[in-house]
Amino acid sequence: MKKRIFVAVSAILVICVLLTFLGALVIPKYTDNKEGALVGEYYAEAGGHDVLFIGDCEVYESIVPAVLWEKYGINSYVRGSAQQLVWQSYYLLEDTLRYEKPKAVVYNVMALKYGEPQREEYNRMTIDGMKWSSSKVGAINASMTEEESFVEYVFPLLRFHSRITALTADDLKYAFETPKVSHNGYLMQTGIVPRTDFSEGFSEDDYIFSENAIKYLDMMREKCEDNGIEFILMKAPTNLWRYWWHDEWETQVVEYADKYDLKYYNFIPLEKEIGIDWNTDTYDKGAHLNVYGAEKFTEYFGAILADEFSLPDRRADTALSEAWDVRLEKYYYERNNGGK
Repeated sequence: MKKRIFVAVSAILVICVLLTFLGALVIPKYTDNKEGALVGEYYAEAGGHDVLFIGDCEVYESIVPAVLWEKYGINSYVRGSAQQLVWQSYYLLEDTLRYEKPKAVVYNVMALKYGEPQREEYNRMTIDGMKWSSSKVGAINASMTEEESFVEYVFPLLRFHSRITALTADDLKYAFETPKVSHNGYLMQTGIVPRTDFSEGFSEDDYIFSENAIKYLDMMREKCEDNGIEFILMKAPTNLWRYWWHDEWETQVVEYADKYDLKYYNFIPLEKEIGIDWNTDTYDKGAHLNVYGAEKFTEYFGAILADEFSLPDRRADTALSEAWDVRLEKYYYERNNGGK
């Protein structure tokens, strides 16, 4: 009887190991679509950050931790991902607090317009990179569309089995470790495509943030309060018609911030003061900032963070400074070589 149990357990373990290996083999590696690699990169850098930025592309393409370090000695990380929904931001925050407790968390408010799960490919770009924990389980359950299933997140082979016949050398090479694509979570864009369309966005059917979105915003705020972390709201300075920030949304965020005595910074009206030039500071006609615009914005916002929130200047920390010297060398090499 014991032998049968041992054989059965062993068989199950072998199957699980095989499924895990094959899953790592077939899961998308995001060597081209780099946004999908951002979440997983955090764990190698986890710990010791004084400010954490959470949100969608408006953080990982607008906030440059290298600038915060060089100008203000602020040690920071961006936990951003493509179309990161507010419940995903909450679970990423919860996940991060397993490794560290920053002095401040900055949340970009653009995703509050979404009240329900959207698209699997974006869910995957946030969730697949998370390490397994109750936070990842919560993110999966909150994010799944009707077509998705939990077991396919546990065993990616069940979802991506069709890729077996299309595997490349990169799939084997990067099965368990992919090349680093970000700079402390910042995804660099060096291209320049000027903004030419300054028209306003289309009207929405409903401008009221959903109960679900506000529930997770509350959960983020409360999580920060419970851990003695300053919770800060921001809206990046980009405002293209396709991603328009409506006055009705602005009013709700202002009211929320006032209600809970939070700091909220909408940088859209401050683009000239920041120094944003839409002829040179965007790589996609104004939807997002390129590295030149992101550096200007980060320097501007960094002064606020340093002055108003007393974030420490840690450049006197020898070990941390040496680590940043290495990061800065890589950052400027990529910046000066067209992102390569």
